[in-house]
Amino acid sequence: MHIHIFMHVPFEGPGCILDWINLKAHDVTYTHWYKHSTPPAATDFDFLIVLGGPMGIHDESEYPWLAAEKAMIRQAIHDDKPVLGICLGAQLIAHVLGANVYANEQKEIGWYPVQFSPSSPVKVLPQEMTVFHWHGDTFDLPAGAAGFASSAATSNQAFVYKEKVMALQFHFEVTTENLEHMVQHGEEELVAAPYVQDRGLIQDLSVFIPENNALMYGVLDYLADAR
Repeated sequence: MHIHIFMHVPFEGPGCILDWINLKAHDVTYTHWYKHSTPPAATDFDFLIVLGGPMGIHDESEYPWLAAEKAMIRQAIHDDKPVLGICLGAQLIAHVLGANVYANEQKEIGWYPVQFSPSSPVKVLPQEMTVFHWHGDTFDLPAGAAGFASSAATSNQAFVYKEKVMALQFHFEVTTENLEHMVQHGEEELVAAPYVQDRGLIQDLSVFIPENNALMYGVLDYLADAR
């Protein structure tokens, strides 16, 4: 299978997703939007993964490539390909499916529990799991989508659309290296707030990474099987 990954900044990479790709012997290519690289045609890949970034989905004046990215995500969904969006990627999917994306009442940065619905399409997900968050925006559920995760700060943490399209507001994919890069580049956001942890606590709670990565594999297996 040929997997294509959209990256928005160099410090939010695929993390353990790349380990899964290598384990399964899939091919992988990238569009580095921040480098203004040229994306492939939608016919050139089988599975699209859209990663996170600090920009918002409405910031096209500052990041004009967002318009082209939205068009490609919309086309991949139309072509019935598996599509996974993480954080900003989840918000972009919600947007192209017609849902509102807007500032959440609280930023959610750090390790906080998420509750998963028993109706989750990914059966390996537990009832609750502490996962890594870094987002200030949230989304409404698109028409036809089924939400399956929530947290105290964010009611819509994940949804699935037509079985093959999945949006995750949080970061199952994060590795120790990912975590350090994100903290280094976003440390100015780590100010005292109800759902914002400091750098030391974020690093201390990295003990949750292996469990999160195992669940990332479960999500990827589900979407690969849905192809």
